[in-house]
Amino acid sequence: MQAFVTVVHIMVCIILVLVVLLQAGKGANMGAVFGGSSQTIFGSSGPGTFLGKMTTVIAIVFMLTSLTLSYSSSHRSSSIMNKASRPAAQVPVAPAPAAPVLPTPPGDNKTASAVPEKAAPAPAGQKAPAGPAK
Repeated sequence: MQAFVTVVHIMVCIILVLVVLLQAGKGANMGAVFGGSSQTIFGSSGPGTFLGKMTTVIAIVFMLTSLTLSYSSSHRSSSIMNKASRPAAQVPVAPAPAAPVLPTPPGDNKTASAVPEKAAPAPAGQKAPAGPAK
């Protein structure tokens, strides 16, 4: 179905360009003022009515095929879009090795905190205990 509409759309595009190029511009009748006969093949009124109506019909068909193709392409996902929407396969990563724990020499108390701990707050109605004795 989409291939058929695409072929019709391309044909309509080519015909639309040709019909627009066949039409005379706004200043084409200026040559008739100086004695030239302007487009007597299509009659005295020129090709305006026939080519104008043909342009209108072809333009409507062009718009309908454009809307049909855009609707069908938006509701039909391509294989590229399917691949992009799928998450990539997760490769398991090995955990980093833990740092070795070195034994501390005896008598090394640098790990103890040098900052005195704060006393816990006293329950309501009681006096807070005094800080650590020096």
